[in-house]
Amino acid sequence: MTGNTSWHARAAALAIDGRAFLNGERVGARSGQTFDNLSPIDGRLLGQVARCDGADVDAAVLAARAAFEDRRWAGKSPAQRKRILIKFADLVQKYGPELALLETLDMGKPIKYSQSVDVGATANCLRWYGEAIDKVYDEIAPTPANSLALITREPVGVVAAIVPWNYPMIMAAWKIAPALAAGNSVILKPSEKSPLTALRLADIALEAGVPAGVFNVLPGYGNEAGAALALHMDVDCIGFTGSTRTGKLIVQMAGQSNLKRAWTELGGKSANIVCADCPDLDKAVAAAVGSIFFNQGESCNAPSRLFVEESIKEEFLAKALAMLPRFQPGDPLDDATVMGAIVDATQMNTVMGYIAAGKNEGAQLLGGGEAVRLDTGGYYVQPTVFGGVEAGMTIAREEIFGPVLSVLGFTDIADAIQQANATPYGLQAAVWTSDISKAIQTARALRAGTVHVNQYDGDDITVPFGGYKQSGNGRDKSLHALDKYTELKTTWIQVG
Repeated sequence: MTGNTSWHARAAALAIDGRAFLNGERVGARSGQTFDNLSPIDGRLLGQVARCDGADVDAAVLAARAAFEDRRWAGKSPAQRKRILIKFADLVQKYGPELALLETLDMGKPIKYSQSVDVGATANCLRWYGEAIDKVYDEIAPTPANSLALITREPVGVVAAIVPWNYPMIMAAWKIAPALAAGNSVILKPSEKSPLTALRLADIALEAGVPAGVFNVLPGYGNEAGAALALHMDVDCIGFTGSTRTGKLIVQMAGQSNLKRAWTELGGKSANIVCADCPDLDKAVAAAVGSIFFNQGESCNAPSRLFVEESIKEEFLAKALAMLPRFQPGDPLDDATVMGAIVDATQMNTVMGYIAAGKNEGAQLLGGGEAVRLDTGGYYVQPTVFGGVEAGMTIAREEIFGPVLSVLGFTDIADAIQQANATPYGLQAAVWTSDISKAIQTARALRAGTVHVNQYDGDDITVPFGGYKQSGNGRDKSLHALDKYTELKTTWIQVG
């Protein structure tokens, strides 16, 4: 049996449970309402998913608060929470094929990557925070001899996490792992476009030993369940990943309710600067092309603006265009496919609208630009490259969130840096050069949360992820993520 038919057979046999997860149980929405969960692969109906709203949020907050107050999780020692989170990670790997299949069916990414990237990164994140939490020490402040001042971290309380549709499992793990490790109760609201893996993670967490009420999952729409969480007076903290537009609303709602801490990881328009003295042109081309087309271009950190020094631009583009055939969209359930489906019709129309804007504003369409595989009933866009892009064009300014690369030329590195920074975003950037001084100076000058030098995909759970400016505030990953889900307390004790 080929990988292709195998995954199709598994998909046909898969039973979907779209009910919410509240206080340790699968339940329907209080209203009884559901929404259709459609697969972008072929438009098939995967099943009905609970359409949660304010009433469900109230019930989840009540359960999460009760779990926090009675200390059933927060009261466990860090070592106990560690053991449970490591078991949670082990079970994610055990159920890896099912989770990968759900992810692919739900949002269209290739099964190859759902398995190798998403499942692995999710398990690794849960395990890492589990292993870290009993190694994070508190502090004793330097005080006079008659006092003892303790600086301790305590869990915030009830944490709401709202995550996007492009990496549903990984983004969930980035929020829930540090929040749970620190002893919080969590309510996760996945995107209505890809809710299935989040719901399964809740089942798996319970199986691992996370007590009922500590981890709840409410699928639903942003303007219903998401807004109710952001406005809730008894949610202590909200972690959001998604668009800058929605992130601004989240921060507003946090402010107009109880001033809950609001952490946001938002959009990007990342610049990738390739200098003529780049140490390995083939590697730079492979990274530039591979990173923009990975996950169908649906990545907030995608290097969507490519700045190439004029003297090598022609050679660079020839090599880049030669790579396009390997990124032609294919069946996401085929093990060989490297680019899958766009998440839904709305997003595909958005991407095609940007491609039309590129053409209309005078950019040169060098490759791709068409919607394909229309006969499948799914949503697929060719890998697309625009040359002759000017900084003022829509495709050079706005986040497209699809497989579209804008190529700009430069002769002066200072000008490239200035253009790279001339954006409301500041998530990631890269520079390719053999000159170590130029590399360091450029990396320092680029206003971005991560700057890559002579690579674009170097990443690990050990380093923070987040952005400057309108790419958000706070950081996911690394020990720094614990800052978001803990309060610092000073206890000053008079001893004499």
